[in-house]
Amino acid sequence: MNKDSSKRRVVILGSTGSVGQQTLDLIGRNKDAYEVLALTAKRNVDRLVEQAKTFGAKRAVIAEDGLYGALKDALAGTEIEAAAGAKAVEEAGAMESDWLMSAIVGAAGLPSTLAAARRGGTIAFANKETLVCAGPLMMDLMAKAGATLLPVDSEHNAIFQVFDFEHRAGIARLILTASGGPFRTFTRAAMAEATPEQAVQHPVWSMGAKISVDSASMMNKALEIIEASYLFQMPHQNIDVLVHPQSVVHSMVEYKDGSILAQLGSPDMRTPIGFCLAWPDRMETPVPKLSLAKIGALTFETPDEKKFPALRFAREAMDKGGVAPAVMSAANEVAVEAFLNHQIGFLDIERIVGAVLAQTPATTLTDLNVLREADQAARVKAKELIAA
Repeated sequence: MNKDSSKRRVVILGSTGSVGQQTLDLIGRNKDAYEVLALTAKRNVDRLVEQAKTFGAKRAVIAEDGLYGALKDALAGTEIEAAAGAKAVEEAGAMESDWLMSAIVGAAGLPSTLAAARRGGTIAFANKETLVCAGPLMMDLMAKAGATLLPVDSEHNAIFQVFDFEHRAGIARLILTASGGPFRTFTRAAMAEATPEQAVQHPVWSMGAKISVDSASMMNKALEIIEASYLFQMPHQNIDVLVHPQSVVHSMVEYKDGSILAQLGSPDMRTPIGFCLAWPDRMETPVPKLSLAKIGALTFETPDEKKFPALRFAREAMDKGGVAPAVMSAANEVAVEAFLNHQIGFLDIERIVGAVLAQTPATTLTDLNVLREADQAARVKAKELIAA
């Protein structure tokens, strides 16, 4: 906490996205408790400016260099500092804050989150790719800096809340729940004809386009298996997935004595965001209170890995180790973007990811340079397959 103030100093990386906006919604309801130091966005200048002015941010950063002029002009007459470019986003991550939200989608969020990890402090992360791509590097940096890592994903946040860190030897397995996405009941033939518009219509959660498509393919759950393995130091063989369409049970921890502890709540991201924002305390949120009596029944089913091979890809990547998880994630990013741009079909996403992963050599992840090279190579291969 800031020694000169009772307010918690906050940096939000990716403030104009879904998670960033919901974080600011909660801060706006508790303005006396938080001071916004910096906000970053990819290209949405108008929303970034509005947020920076509303919350009195000290600095506003746009990732695309070419938008610096527009940002600077829009902030003229204020005391808000304007900055642009990838380096400026990374510098925002390294700012002396009490609490940082990492909500930049994809591998683009990695440098700034690693910069925050080097500095220490408390990092709430909604960016799966940070641990998927650089899990060992990230966890090592966090340990050396004495930083605290708080998972924002509803599944990992649920596990965090019921995971007995002091007696981890008593834990048998982790159980990640999945809604099943919009195509849970589709046949493979129907999935082959699915449109981007259908894929982004998640039946329960309100999310950005990329994450919604990942939910439709269950790639989000594949990424979460890898993320959970690194975050909770659990072999992927001890991490299972259950499809739970109601999205009320957000995940579970099974103990050796047969006990299963679960975290339940309404499917609203402001619950896990609020948990992280107030940690180690708790805060009021506007989330509707859960009524199990009204829901009446909760159902669970085993995911079909033939229908959703992304789950299998995650385990293959973990078995390969090294840069393989990063390669899987990079190929998926490229394929999802192509699908959203109507360049490929929905099932082509898994075809491309599977092919790129199969071609990946078992390269040891030693540093960020190795990671960057593997990431770039995977993207090139994915684009070649898209163009073929």
